Parts: sequence; structure tokens; C-alpha cells
Amino acid sequence: MELDTPSPRPRQPEGCLTVAIRVPLRIVVVVLVVPVRMVWDALVVTGRFLRDTVFRPLGRALLRAGKAVFVRPLVGLWRYVLIPAGKALAWLGTALVVVPAGWVHRYVLTPVRHAVARLARGVGAGFGRVYARVLCPIGHAVTRVLRGIGAVLVAAGSGVCTAVARLVRHLLVVPARWLYDRVLTPAGRAVAWCLRGLGRLLGVIATGVGAALYWTLRVLLVLPALALYRWVLAPVGRFLALVAREVADALGHAWRIAGRISRAVGRVLGTLFRWIFVEPVRWVYRTILTPVGHVVRDAVLRPAAEGARVVGRAVREALAGARDTVRQARADFRRMLFGERRQPAVVDRREPQAPATRTLGSSTTALTKD
Repeated sequence: MELDTPSPRPRQPEGCLTVAIRVPLRIVVVVLVVPVRMVWDALVVTGRFLRDTVFRPLGRALLRAGKAVFVRPLVGLWRYVLIPAGKALAWLGTALVVVPAGWVHRYVLTPVRHAVARLARGVGAGFGRVYARVLCPIGHAVTRVLRGIGAVLVAAGSGVCTAVARLVRHLLVVPARWLYDRVLTPAGRAVAWCLRGLGRLLGVIATGVGAALYWTLRVLLVLPALALYRWVLAPVGRFLALVAREVADALGHAWRIAGRISRAVGRVLGTLFRWIFVEPVRWVYRTILTPVGHVVRDAVLRPAAEGARVVGRAVREALAGARDTVRQARADFRRMLFGERRQPAVVDRREPQAPATRTLGSSTTALTKD
């Protein structure tokens, strides 16, 4: 199954102005960008060389020095000073504060609290009895007296309230309703009609003034601004966009060409450096230093190493013999002064063997026993 690859976009035809701008612009940009690209590539190579040979080892050394100077002392301070000090302070706090506080709470505050609670329960029981036997009867009596007085006052006040309500109705409510229905309502309707007419008149005036201002601003500002944008700013913007696009394309093209030139120059310089320095050094190393090194190794270093090994072996044997001689002399001197050491008696610590098994040719009786 073949995949559908998108077809390349057709290249639009370009005018003579684009070509006239592109060719000299690319020539100028290439001439200006090539030195910049070569300097940039040289800086990149130098930076990579410094990163690999200077900054990374320096950073690792600084990291190790920082660990040795700061991290390890702080870890040791935390592990061997602060943690034991914290444990000691916690133990002192427990011994000096927590345990005494618990003892005080258990043997002082708890009994006092129980005593106060019992006293409060006794006082409450006494007040409950006084309330039930004295205050409740007095309260019921006072309530009954107040209820009788209230009933008398309500009966007297109901008649007074009825008379006052009738006077207020005939003196205030009826005249106010007549004034509202016969005077205020027609006056309000007339004022509302006048306001609606005034609003319509102001709306017509505002519409006319708005239309006049709209056409005035359109003729004096909008149409000249539209003409300026369409016939001046848009062509200038297109020209500037064309120039900017061509400059960007020229810079990209010049940067790529300068990169190729820089790589070619770098290869040439690398080849010259290899021919002038590396190849002679390699030839000297292969044709002169390597045979000389092999001769020095076979004629000098290997015999010297073999002789050093023989001398070392002889010295080790001599030192071993001297140690044995000194050890034997010390043992003889100790034997001469203190005599022979008492040898411990040999004790048979083996388990007793089990009797042999009975066979046809053996007997366990005294008469037949060999």
C-alpha cells in the first residue's frame, strides 16, 4: 500500500522587482555573513574544547572540594553533634518537664478537680431544692396576678383602640384616598404624557445630530484614512514585507553557504595541521621512538627488572634466615635460663568403643570363651 505524499506547493511567479532585490541582496549578505559564520564556528570549536578540557574537570574539582569543605562537615555536624544534642535535650525535657507535669496532674490537679466537682454538685443540689420549694410557688403566684391585671387592661384598651381607629379612618384615610383619586392621578398622567412627548422630541433631535456627525466624520476622517491605508500604507507595507522576507531568506541562504565554506576551511586547516604536525609526530613516534623504546625495554628495563627481582628474592630469603636464626637463638636462651617447658600429659579423650557384635565363631560364656 503506497502512502499518499503531499504534493509540493506550486511556486508562484515572481516579479522583476523581487528578482532585482534578491540577487544583489544575497551577494551583499553572503559577503557580510561569511566572516561572522567563520568566527561563530571558531568560537563554537573553542567553547567545546574549553568545555571538555577545562570547565568539566574544573567543575568536578569544585564539586569535590565543595563536598569536602561544606557537605561532609555539615553532615558530620548533623550526625555527630546536633542529633545527640537533640536527643539529650529531649531526654532532659522529658525528665524535667513531662514527668513532673504528669505527676502534678495525676496527684494534685486530679484530686482538686474531683473535690471541686463534688462541691459544685452539692451546691447545685441545694439551689435545686430552694428553686423547687420556694421560687417556683412564688413565680406561679406572681404569674396569676399579672394575668388578671393584663386581662383587665386588654378589656379597657380594646374599646379605646376601636374609637381611635374610627377617628383616624374618617379624618385621615378617606380624605387621602379622595385626594389621590381626584387630584394626584390626573396630574401624574398629564406630567407623564408631557415627558413622553419631550423624550420623543429629544430622540428626533439626537438622531439628526448623530447622523450629521456620522457623515461629517466619515467624509472628513474615515474616507481619507481608508484611502491613505489602501493606496499608500498597504503598498508600502507589502514592499517592506517583501524586503524583510527577502532579507530573511538571504540571511538563511548566506548562513548555510557560510557554514559550508567554514566547514571546508576547517577541513583544510585540519588537513594542514595533520600534515604539518600530526603526521611528522606520528612518523617520529612509529619509526624512531617505538624501536628505541623496544630496544631500551629489551636491553635495559627487562634485565634491570629481572635483576631487581633476583635481588629482592635473595634479600627476602636472607631476612627469613635471619628471622629464623634470631628465633632459634631466643628459644635457646630461654631454654638455658628457664629449662625445658613441661609437656602436658597426653590424655586419651576418645569415647569407649562398643563391644563387638556376636558371631557364630565367638562365645560370651566363661567356658567357651578363648
